[in-house]
Amino acid sequence: MKSKLIFVVKLILLVVLYFICFAAVSAALFQLPAEQPTPSEANPALALFVVSCLNTVLLTYVIVRSRWAGWKLIGAIFLMFFGIWTVMPQIETAYFLTRLPPGMLQRILLAGGITAALFSPLAVLVLGKRRHDGREEEGSFRLNMPLPEWAWKLSLIAIVYVVIYFTFGYFIAWKSQAVRAYYGGSDPGSFLRQMGIVLRDTPALVLLQVVRAMLWTALAVLVIRMMKGRWWEIGLVVGLLFAVTNAQLLIPNPFMPVEVRMVHLLETASSNFLFGWLLVWVLFSRRKSTRPVSE
Repeated sequence: MKSKLIFVVKLILLVVLYFICFAAVSAALFQLPAEQPTPSEANPALALFVVSCLNTVLLTYVIVRSRWAGWKLIGAIFLMFFGIWTVMPQIETAYFLTRLPPGMLQRILLAGGITAALFSPLAVLVLGKRRHDGREEEGSFRLNMPLPEWAWKLSLIAIVYVVIYFTFGYFIAWKSQAVRAYYGGSDPGSFLRQMGIVLRDTPALVLLQVVRAMLWTALAVLVIRMMKGRWWEIGLVVGLLFAVTNAQLLIPNPFMPVEVRMVHLLETASSNFLFGWLLVWVLFSRRKSTRPVSE
């Protein structure tokens, strides 16, 4: 009972530390709006608190279930934190939002990097993962596959991601009138027609999503390598990590209306969770191994 209470206190402390790190870095790098949010907007502080809780709980679970410790774990958490919650969504921002003020994208990346650099060591220290427990090498056999197997699995992952991305993008995001108005587009009436337009007018977008699929895979491999547990547990964690990649859309910003943000949040949370779970399943599936995949 006492250990559970101590863990809850640590978790609350980490939520507070996340909130402070995020808010302090944002205040230093961005000019915060002076006006009050409209009735349709969430309170910025409350939205940031929700984001802090979501991200902190997931990071805490990964750290507690990690076989790594010390600086190796700090570095891994930083890469995971910065990669999933800053770099990946900002790739989309760079492609789609061309009306950002000069230097804004660079400041967003810098803010994400600083927040990750501040919070990662604090989380590892608070959760008591400064030293190895002697089990680091137990998962080293994971994902040891021959190159042909890597080749077909990565190809399948890229195809799966492109299909999921454009399917959810059309049936959730592009079906919203607010989203179409925001981007200045129209609905051709069917998914196949929409894909025809994409392939004709913006073929680079498909290639970009293939690249993003490989980046998602690299981040998932990092989680797989560091975590204990069966494939379904790791798949659930990776899916949830990917699902909250755009949780910051809960926080009001002057560049995207609330209706557009909420549709994108639903789109990316559902599609990224599905992709993350399938990604881990593909990487673990039907591998011949003399070692079990659980511990």
